Amino acid sequence: MSRVGSKEIIIPDNVKVSIEGGSIFAEGPLGKLETKLHDLISTDLSENKISFSVKKESKQALAFWGLQRNLVNNLVIGVSTGFSKKLEMNGVGYRASMKGKDLELLLGFSHPIIYPIPEGINVTVDKQNNIEISGASKQLVGQVASEIRGFRGPEPYKGKGVKYADEYINRKEGKKK
Repeated sequence: MSRVGSKEIIIPDNVKVSIEGGSIFAEGPLGKLETKLHDLISTDLSENKISFSVKKESKQALAFWGLQRNLVNNLVIGVSTGFSKKLEMNGVGYRASMKGKDLELLLGFSHPIIYPIPEGINVTVDKQNNIEISGASKQLVGQVASEIRGFRGPEPYKGKGVKYADEYINRKEGKKK
């Protein structure tokens, strides 16, 4: 039995949730999001609670039970408070700046990297080395952060590159004489 799937989701006062067809919609101060509901999971929406149960007990249904609950929980949290990720850039000459709707990254290459920011994502640059990515969709915030980190990931010898703010880089020792 899923411990995660059996928990109810309490809907905040500023969020409206509706189930239409095979999808669930959440609308709040930060926008509107939707996700599809799985066929093996039944969803019950009462006044301010959402609960999930398995229609027919099988191994696959039990696996999707907790997943479905977490996806809907991320919708509710996303439209009410949002999600954010912080990136740090370490290296000589490494810096970031906003150019209109695009993020310009100088990462030691011979050319700047221009990254277009997707709809629904807010990017702020602090002190040219810290980037904060925020938005309502947890998946989209993580995807954008991963793509920016992928341009120049942290290397293990000097720690240069783009890393998550809470990430620890295992440092390697250089060559010995």
